[in-house]
Amino acid sequence: MFLDFYRLRVQPFGVSPDPRFLYLSASHREALASLYCGIEFNRGFLALIAPPGLGKTTLLHRLLEQVRDTSRTVFLFNTQFDSREFLRYILLDLGIASPALDLVQMHAQLNRVLLEEHRAGRRFLLVIDEAQNLSESVLETVRLLSNFETPTAKLLQIILSGQPQFAEILSRPSLAQLRQRVSSLARLQPFTPDETASYIEHRLRVAGYPGGRLFSPGALEIIAAHSRGIPRNINNLCFNALAIGCALKRTRIDQEVLREVIADLDVNSMHSPAPATSLLPAPVVAAAEKPFVLAMTRIVIGRNLFRAATAVTVLILVSLLATLWWTSNGSSVGFRTAKADRRAQAAQEPVTVPSAGTTAASAPPGASRVAQ
Repeated sequence: MFLDFYRLRVQPFGVSPDPRFLYLSASHREALASLYCGIEFNRGFLALIAPPGLGKTTLLHRLLEQVRDTSRTVFLFNTQFDSREFLRYILLDLGIASPALDLVQMHAQLNRVLLEEHRAGRRFLLVIDEAQNLSESVLETVRLLSNFETPTAKLLQIILSGQPQFAEILSRPSLAQLRQRVSSLARLQPFTPDETASYIEHRLRVAGYPGGRLFSPGALEIIAAHSRGIPRNINNLCFNALAIGCALKRTRIDQEVLREVIADLDVNSMHSPAPATSLLPAPVVAAAEKPFVLAMTRIVIGRNLFRAATAVTVLILVSLLATLWWTSNGSSVGFRTAKADRRAQAAQEPVTVPSAGTTAASAPPGASRVAQ
């Protein structure tokens, strides 16, 4: 695809939470520092809240990299479970099979692991992503895990990461005890336009791009405005811009390419189709060398040719069938019609009867013999 064209080692705008690509904006840097300090000072419960697409999971993976040498970690990202399944997921991540264990036995197994890590001088960090999906009963189970402690230290540190709905859940009176235990609450904010430009350049550099600025200032302005500073939206726009830029052989992504990308990603246009204004004219499609461009071109042309060939084939078959029918049936029909006409004409002609004075010479032979 466009990796070779733009001399990239890896895909710079992927969808996986790769901590190598984490860009530390002002709010991301502050949130990472807040969580790290909370772990270092053994604060127990920590929380990270931000709208979707702002990079919570990527930031958490960077945090786990920083504490991996001094902590044992468990990362839960599937939050569709009840309290029993929640404990089983933790033990499974620790390598402990628990299909036949009840809740008491699972708590005992977890307590044993926590004490072993504490004696070895290592922290135990539990990270729960997408916490807004947890039911109140599971959140109460999470709260009870904070009771694993010694007189001098907590045996378990817990980070709850979720979308803004999670803040609303924490504010419920029924979860007041859990909310009181959250000692640090970090937030993430969308990028400013300058941060958006720096974010794009940062990811390109990490991916190995060796050139100058790949996106023009006008293109960066469009990305900042259309993405609203959300990293996930920025990634989608930039990925598609590189794909179209590669197809058009553009060594720099400009405003025209971004307008094409936005038009392609506009879901609303699917409800009310508008005339196509693609930047891919016929010469570009004909000269395109990239497999995905050629494939799309062949699909469109192939469908149209198939439909036209099908219509022509049907017309030819109908004509052949009509000709065969007329050849086999048309002459006999004409013959029968002509014969019927002759019979009708004969029936209408008058019959001549000979008179008494007719001579024997002129009368038929049979008639003469009768007269004699």
